[in-house]
Amino acid sequence: MTRAPGKSRFASRPRDPESWIKAADAPPDSKAAGEAFTARLTIDITPGLRGRIKVAAFRRGITVTDMLRGLLAREFSHSEGDPT
Repeated sequence: MTRAPGKSRFASRPRDPESWIKAADAPPDSKAAGEAFTARLTIDITPGLRGRIKVAAFRRGITVTDMLRGLLAREFSHSEGDPT
């Protein structure tokens, strides 16, 4: 079985590693600064902690994603002199 010419494989590596990282000097006007580009972060937690996080988010009327983004933003806020 042959592959169609010019078609990339599913998990092929990019030719330029910098293309993996999207960084803009200024975020697009259509999105808020925090939503311009996102990166996925995976952490391992216990099922009990996951449940407590979900319940806390539900009680606050927000998504787990929004709650954790806010928590991380408060903990790791931009300080003068820090790289962006």
